[in-house]
Amino acid sequence: MAESNAIEEALLAPGAMFEVTEEQVMGERTEVFAQRMHCLRDLMELSRGYGDSPYLVFDHLRLSYADHYDAVAAVAHGLQTRYGIKHGDRVAILAANCPEWILAFWASVSLGAVVVGMNGWWTADEIEYALDNSEPKLLIADGKRLQRLSPRPAGERSVAVLEIEKDFDALWRGAEKSDMPTTAIDEDDAAVILYTSGTTGRPKGAVNTHRNILALLGIQFFHGLRSGAQAGAGAQHCRLNCAPLFHVSGLYSAAIAQLAGGVKSVWTMGRFDPERVLQLIEAEKVNGWGPMGTMAVRVVNHPDRANYDLSSMESIGCGGAPVTEALQQAMREAFPNAALGLGIGYGQTECTGLATIIGGEELTRYPNSVGKPLPTVQVEIRDADGKALPDGEVGGITVRGPLVMKEYWRNPEATAEAIGPGRWLRTGDVGRIEDGRLYIATRGRDMILRAAENVYPVEIENRLAEHPAVDEAAVFGVDHPELGQEVKAVVVTAEGASVETDALTAWVGETLAYYKVPSLWELRSEALPRNATGKVMKWLLQSGGDNPLIPEK
Repeated sequence: MAESNAIEEALLAPGAMFEVTEEQVMGERTEVFAQRMHCLRDLMELSRGYGDSPYLVFDHLRLSYADHYDAVAAVAHGLQTRYGIKHGDRVAILAANCPEWILAFWASVSLGAVVVGMNGWWTADEIEYALDNSEPKLLIADGKRLQRLSPRPAGERSVAVLEIEKDFDALWRGAEKSDMPTTAIDEDDAAVILYTSGTTGRPKGAVNTHRNILALLGIQFFHGLRSGAQAGAGAQHCRLNCAPLFHVSGLYSAAIAQLAGGVKSVWTMGRFDPERVLQLIEAEKVNGWGPMGTMAVRVVNHPDRANYDLSSMESIGCGGAPVTEALQQAMREAFPNAALGLGIGYGQTECTGLATIIGGEELTRYPNSVGKPLPTVQVEIRDADGKALPDGEVGGITVRGPLVMKEYWRNPEATAEAIGPGRWLRTGDVGRIEDGRLYIATRGRDMILRAAENVYPVEIENRLAEHPAVDEAAVFGVDHPELGQEVKAVVVTAEGASVETDALTAWVGETLAYYKVPSLWELRSEALPRNATGKVMKWLLQSGGDNPLIPEK
C-alpha cells in the first residue's frame, strides 16, 4: 500500500498532471483538475496527433484518427448548413451501434449542440415521450428504429429526420473537406442528455456538461496510470466495446475516452454474441474490455472459450451490475494476464457514470467493495435528514464533484430532489463506507438492476394498472444468476375478471422496453398487503407472506 500511496502522491503533486485545485463550478467551490481541456472539441483537435493510427474498427469499416477527424468536420459542416444545427440545439440519435452514431456525436458536440442519446431498445411510446420532452431540431436514426414511430400529421412533430442508411453518406463520404467548427463552447454548457428510469414512471433526462465528461476522462486517465504503474501493465492500445452508445459505458468510457488515449476502438454490432467477442479478442489482439451486465458471464462460460487465444487481454473493467466474488475469480481464470487488471466501478448517469473504482490486488482483498472515491470526487453516507453518518453505518449515498450533472432536462422539481445544498447528488442508492471504501447495500430503494439496466417498478405498475383485468400490482426484483435480478410482478385481478400471464406480458411489452417486461408472474385475488399508511409491503410479497397486519421492516 505504501507504493500505491507514493504513486498517487506523485500524480497529484502540485504542478503534476493531475494537480487538484478549487474553482467555482455552478456557484459552488469545487475541486477540479488544474490542467484540463475545456470542451469536447478540444479532444477532437488532440486526436489529430494520432494521425494514421486506427481509431474505429467495425465489421465493415476501419477509420484512422486522421480520417475520423476529417469525417467529423465534414458531418459538422453538413449539420450546420443543411439542417441549421447551431449551439444549444438538440440532436437526437436513435440507432444501433454504428460508425455513424459516433460521427454524429462528435460533429454535434463540436458545434456546441446537445446530443440526446436515445435508448435503442425503447418502444414507440418511450421514443415519442423522449422526443416530446427534449424537442430536438434533428433526429438521426436507423431505419429499423424509425419504423417504430407512427406517422404524425404535418406540423405536429417539428423535428427533421435524417435516416442513416439513406442520408448520412451525403454528409460524410459525399462531402467536401471542411474545417472544424469554431463556435465558442463553455465548460458548463450541456453536451449530452441521457435518459434514466425515474420513480415517477417516466424517464428523466440527465444533462451532462462538457465539464462533467472531461472530468470523468481525467479521473479515468488518473486511474489508468495509477493501476498500470502498480501492475506493471503496458499501454492500452486496443479495447473491445460491446456497450450501447446510448449508455455512459459505451459513449463516455469507450468512444470518448478511447479517442483521447489514441486507442484502437473495436466495436461489436447487433445482438451480443459471446463467440464474436472471443473471435475479436484473438484477431485484433484486444488488451482491454469493459463488459456490462451478463456479457462477462456469457463469455467466461462459453463452451469454446479454450479454443481462442486470449493472452493479449490485460485489463477488464466492469460496472452496471453486481460482480460477485465467484465471477471475479472466473474472469481471472479465463483471462490470466488480466488478473491484476480487473476493476469494478460505481456510479450513475447523474454523476457521469463514475464515482469510485477498485481493482488489482485491492479488489482481491476487498471483493465486495466498489472502492474509494476518485480525485475531485467526494462521497458521503447520510441519513434521511441529510446528516453525514460515521463509518460503518448504512445510509443514503451522496456524491459531490465536477462529475455531478447540471440538471434533469426541463424538470426543476426532480433536479431539486436529486441535487441538494452544496451540489451534493442524492444517488438514491444505499451503502456504507469502511476504511474509505464504499460498499453498496442496494442500488436504490425500489430499483431493479437487470443486466446493467435500471428498472423502476412504478413504471411497470402504472402500465399494469391500465389493464382492465388488473385491480392492482406490485413489481420487484428477484435474484438471478446471470442477470443479477429479473423482474417479478404480483397482480391482483379485478373481481370477476380473468387474464393470462401471456396477455399481461404482451400488454407491458407494447409500451415498455423488453428488459422492463416481467419474466415472473404471480396472479392472486387477495388484496396486496399494506401498512397503516396504505403503502404496499413488498418485503412480505418477496418473502411469500401476505399478512397485512405485520409491521413494516
